[in-house]
Amino acid sequence: MVGGTGLYIKAFCEGLDSIPDIDVRVRQQIIAGYEEKGISWLQNQLEEKDQAYFQSGEMKNPQRMMRALEVKESTGNSILFYQRGEKIKRDFSIVKVGLELPKEELVERINKRVDMMMDEGQLEEVKSLAAFKNLNALQTVGYSELFDYLDKRIRLPEAIERIKISTRQYAKRQLTWFKKDEDISWFQPDKIDEIINHIK
Repeated sequence: MVGGTGLYIKAFCEGLDSIPDIDVRVRQQIIAGYEEKGISWLQNQLEEKDQAYFQSGEMKNPQRMMRALEVKESTGNSILFYQRGEKIKRDFSIVKVGLELPKEELVERINKRVDMMMDEGQLEEVKSLAAFKNLNALQTVGYSELFDYLDKRIRLPEAIERIKISTRQYAKRQLTWFKKDEDISWFQPDKIDEIINHIK
């Protein structure tokens, strides 16, 4: 496996904790509340209703926050109650390898990639999706910034710079997540022989 979010890789290697079914009406109410009142509303709701998650959960990630709130509302328990971390035994060996670039090189690559995306039609793609801009799936890096530009809230150069900043912040969060996994061995990408020997 190459790439994937931290949660996807964790699920593949260890399985996921079982969480009871959520009342669809509760989910819809929470989504509507977030779309109307924003992330601060989610933060306040969790502070009031789920102190455990408020203290230790991801309080800047709306999707995770909505998930935590809907579990609390539907079950009466914090989502942390169900996240017991019991690993499933897999019938194959797992070797985890992380590739790490110097910070300056990573920043340069991110900036170049954003410029390349813009050159290859990112703005035109976002324009074609303008009618769906309130969907959660489009409240992501590279879309929300350009929706702000199309809504005349910011100028295009500022939108592009915000995409670069948000992407760098996302990369930092990813690195923080993966660095917590003590099973990952880290290498520079050009150390091919070292990586192959490690996998063997």
